[in-house]
Amino acid sequence: MRTQILWIALLRVVSPAHAWQPPASGADWPMYNGDYASTRYSPLDEITPKNVTGLHQVCSYPLPENTTFESSLVAVGGTLYFTTSESTYAIDANTCALRWRARHEMEGAGGTVRGVAIAGNRVFRGFRDGFVIAYDAAKGDAVWTTRLTDADGSNSTIAASPSVWDGMVFVGTSGAERACACVVAALDAASGRVLWKFQLVPTGSAPGAESWPKGVRVGGGSVWTSITVDPQAGALYVPTGNPSPDFSGEYRPGANLYTGSIVVLDARSGALRTWYQLVPHDTHDWDVAATPSLITTKLGRHRAMAPGKDGYLHAIDIGAGKVAWKTPVTTIENIDVPVSTGGTHFCPGPTGGVLWNGPAYSSKTNLVYVNSVDWCATLKLDSKLPTFKPGENFLGSANAFGEHDARKAGWVTAVDADTGAVRWRYEASTPMVAGLLATATGLLFTGDLAGDVMAFDAGSGKLLHRIMTRQPAGGGVISYQAGGKQRIAVATGMENRILATHGQPVVLVFGF
Repeated sequence: MRTQILWIALLRVVSPAHAWQPPASGADWPMYNGDYASTRYSPLDEITPKNVTGLHQVCSYPLPENTTFESSLVAVGGTLYFTTSESTYAIDANTCALRWRARHEMEGAGGTVRGVAIAGNRVFRGFRDGFVIAYDAAKGDAVWTTRLTDADGSNSTIAASPSVWDGMVFVGTSGAERACACVVAALDAASGRVLWKFQLVPTGSAPGAESWPKGVRVGGGSVWTSITVDPQAGALYVPTGNPSPDFSGEYRPGANLYTGSIVVLDARSGALRTWYQLVPHDTHDWDVAATPSLITTKLGRHRAMAPGKDGYLHAIDIGAGKVAWKTPVTTIENIDVPVSTGGTHFCPGPTGGVLWNGPAYSSKTNLVYVNSVDWCATLKLDSKLPTFKPGENFLGSANAFGEHDARKAGWVTAVDADTGAVRWRYEASTPMVAGLLATATGLLFTGDLAGDVMAFDAGSGKLLHRIMTRQPAGGGVISYQAGGKQRIAVATGMENRILATHGQPVVLVFGF
C-alpha cells in the first residue's frame, strides 16, 4: 500500500502558507526571483503600456569573458550583482560602471552558476566546485568560504543561486547525470558554518528510501535555480530534478523520491514537512528545474505554481495538499509510451518544457506567466542496464539525451491562477528560457534567443514593443529604481551548447 501511495505522487498535508508580498517600493530587486515568494513582480509604475515604446538603452556592461551567462540579476542599493562560473560582478545600476569583480580559482571545468543572494552587507554565491563564498557587498572581499560538497568526487556541483532568510543561506546541489548525492543545505550567514543538510535522495532508514531499490547506485534530485521561502510559515519550497540513471526506469523501480518534486522543508531545522512529486519515476529527464511561485489567487486560494520540463504548469493547492490542476504550456505528445531500445519519440524532449527560469505572477491580472521550450526528441534505451562509473554520465540511453527534432520553438503562456485556463499564448520562433517580469502597470517583459527583448500587454498578450539586442537572452530580466528612474535590466549573450546559441555576454539596462 505504501508503494502505491508513493507511485501516485501525491502529497502530504502541510499547514496553509501565507503568500509573501514583495516590498511596496520595488526600488530594489533583492533576490533571484524578486521576492521570497518568487513572483517576479515589480510594483514600479513609471514604464507603462503607453510609453514603453520609448524605452532605450541607458547603459551596458560587456563581460570580459566568454561564459554560458544564465545568471539572474540582483539590484540592491544602486548596484547590480551577477555571476559567471568563476567571477562575481558588481556594477553601478545606473551607469553600468564596474564597481568590483571577484574571481574564485577552480580546478576542473566551470559551468553555469545562476546568481547571488544578498543580506545586509554580504553577497553569497555558490561555485561548480562545491564552494559557497560570502563577499563584502561594497568591496568584493571574501568574508568566509565553505565547501558544501565532498572533495572526494561526490559528483555534486552548485549551479543554483542561494536564497537567504533569517540569518541563513539556503542552497541546493546538482549533478543527477552523474548520480549525485544531491542535498539542500542551510549555512550560517555570519560564519558559513553548515547548520543542516537534507538528502534529496534518501537512503538507509530515512523516510522515502523505500521508493528506491536496494543494492544499486541511487542519485539525482538536482536543484538548478533557487529556493522559494515562505517567511510566515518558516518553510522552503525546493524544486528537484530527475533521478539517475536518467532514462533507465528498469534500473530503479519505484517512485524515486524526492526527485521530480517540490519538497517543503522546515527552514530552521531542515526537517521534511511534505512533498509534492510532480513527475514520479521520471524516465524522460523531466526535471522540476524552475523555482515555484507562492501566490494567493483572486479567489483567495494559496497555491504554489510549479512549471516543469514535463511541459505543464502545476497548481499545488497548499491547504488541500494536492495538485488542483495542471495546464500544458508546450506541445505534449506520446508521453505515456515507454521509452524503448528501438526509439521513442516524445514531446517535450529532454530539453523541452520549462527550463531554469520560473513563472511570474501578477495579482492585477490573476495570471501566471510561463516561458517554455517546444522541442521534441527521439530517445533510445540502452539494451543493457547501465553501470555507474564515478565522474561519467549515468544515463541508461543508447543515444545520450536523444535525437532532437529539427523544429525548435517556444511559447509565452498566460494561465488563469484560479482555473488553469489559458488566457493567451505567444508562439515564438525560438525556445523561451529567459526570465519573466510582470509589472504593476500591466506589462510583461522577457527575451528570446533571436536577440530581442519584448514587452507584452500582460492582460491580452499583445506584443507592444521589441528591442533588438542581437544577443540570445537566457538570464535574468528585472526591474528596479536607480537615479530616481525605473530601469529594466537583462542578462543576455548566452552561450549554450545544447540550445546551440552563441553570444557575447552583456548586461543591458533600459529606461527613459
